[in-house]
Amino acid sequence: MPFSRIESVSFRNLADGAIQTEAPSVFVVGENGQGKSNFLDAVYTLCYGSSFRGGQDADACRNGERAWSLRGVSPDGSNCVIAWEAGTKAIKEDGKPVRDRKRLVERNPAIVFCHEDMEFSRGEPERRRFFFDQTASLVSVGYIDLLRAYRRTLKARNQALKDRSLDVLEVLDLQLASYGLGLRDARAAIAREFDGRFAPRFESVSRLGYRVGVSYRPSWRLDEGPDEVVARLAAARDRELALGTSLSGPHRDRFAFTDDSGDFSDRASTGQLRLLSLTLRIAQAEHYAGVSGRKPVLLLDDVLLELDPEKRRRFMEALPEAEQSFFTFLPGEPYRDYLRDGTIVYWTDDGRFSRT
Repeated sequence: MPFSRIESVSFRNLADGAIQTEAPSVFVVGENGQGKSNFLDAVYTLCYGSSFRGGQDADACRNGERAWSLRGVSPDGSNCVIAWEAGTKAIKEDGKPVRDRKRLVERNPAIVFCHEDMEFSRGEPERRRFFFDQTASLVSVGYIDLLRAYRRTLKARNQALKDRSLDVLEVLDLQLASYGLGLRDARAAIAREFDGRFAPRFESVSRLGYRVGVSYRPSWRLDEGPDEVVARLAAARDRELALGTSLSGPHRDRFAFTDDSGDFSDRASTGQLRLLSLTLRIAQAEHYAGVSGRKPVLLLDDVLLELDPEKRRRFMEALPEAEQSFFTFLPGEPYRDYLRDGTIVYWTDDGRFSRT
């Protein structure tokens, strides 16, 4: 559902007040540090209940303030309010408390393109797991529940290893195997389907002339069932007790981007890795639309800066249809080339927005 208005109070450096956004696309133009990314973060927070930058909720307070709030209003008048004060965050949808942030994802799924996405193409395995977990969570609240259950069990099992609670470990092994195998199978399915969207899209945008695809490398083999996994955990018991941590499971899974020569990320240039990370987000949005039948909100934070004009053009042409799109640009960028009918353009200076 698109936003017709974003209201903020004491959120980062944004000036208190309302910003009208009833348009298919909203462009925010300004120098660095003037509030462009903070505005996108406000939209993202309304979609997910937390910042795409990570950190603590207190970090979003404007300097000197002890509370902040956001309100997103849709064209039909429905609204979402998120308020934080003194360590407590409250979320309400049309005046009713929201107990689980899963509801926000269902209401306004958003795909954010930002500089930190480079971590998906060249970063640690944890960042790639995060990306594919997010991709699955956008279309399945059941996946969110499964991931949460696995993480709770993993935390309890690691504590039991530290405490050397052998009787508890036998029970937790069964639970870890059950939840973990569910995650493994779901990730294998998402990797297969995602590869079918990502590979041709990356080839068309990059023009490399060869296929780069998604490879899933699970910690537990795809042919292992519950009995085999429990046996594996038991066989590693002495070593895990010595280290105080679980050495196998979906928390050790890896995803890779490969071509005929092996791991593409190990050999790719910075520009190719940037394009790969952008294409991941395109494929994520296409996957969401293809599975759910709905269009996401797109948030693009200065993502065109490192692309040459031809790659910019191909990237913009490759962007999928969106419920609504928000872009940020530096003043020197050719943002006028990307204007569409009805686009709203704002200039921002020190958190204040003026419409052009």
